[in-house]
Amino acid sequence: MHNYILSIASVLIGALIVLVFKPNNQKNLKLLLAFSGAFLLAITIFDILPEVFEDNLNPKDTGVWIMVGILLQKVLEYFSKGAEHGHFHLDKSSNRIPILLFISLGMHALLEGFPIHHNDDILIGIIIHKIPIAMILTTFLFQTEIKKGKIVLFLILFALMTPLGTFLADQFTLLQNYYKEITALVIGIFLHVSTTILFENNEGHKFNITKLLIILIATASAYFI
Repeated sequence: MHNYILSIASVLIGALIVLVFKPNNQKNLKLLLAFSGAFLLAITIFDILPEVFEDNLNPKDTGVWIMVGILLQKVLEYFSKGAEHGHFHLDKSSNRIPILLFISLGMHALLEGFPIHHNDDILIGIIIHKIPIAMILTTFLFQTEIKKGKIVLFLILFALMTPLGTFLADQFTLLQNYYKEITALVIGIFLHVSTTILFENNEGHKFNITKLLIILIATASAYFI
């Protein structure tokens, strides 16, 4: 049960931080996003990746699933415009919920919920990743002409997608039988999202000591958890 509560809470916490504190320092938000990307990448490499290759009789097939995840995330980004790693391109004069954005983010969140019931480390990585994404998403949605009630509904539905994925994985034996394949696919998604966060946001390819320290702290935290 705590898996469901924490994954929902991560989105709500991110939204509440924006609504209550109204942070407007984009530099700090980018550093938080860099921390989440580095933590997600480190958790993926340290914990999730070795798990899918342990006692694996078909490692090449697992590699194929990882590549499928990378390519799937690339396809989803055509619809979300990179929202999974903090890029939002919304028309501020729009008064309609961006359906394609919701479908893309929802599918991403649903898939990442599948392997949670086997590995709490995935849950920690997802929580740390979702908080800054929810903050950025909330900030941009409230800058549009979309009614506040619709935005709240959007955020609630988004928050429910990851626990829905966990619930489906818990209840359906078929999904449990393909745990390693699904987890490998999620690894591909995580690798794409986390590396994009870390490298695409490196403005002007300039050396940033603060960002480097944040990445090192996130990596060390993921290693010792």
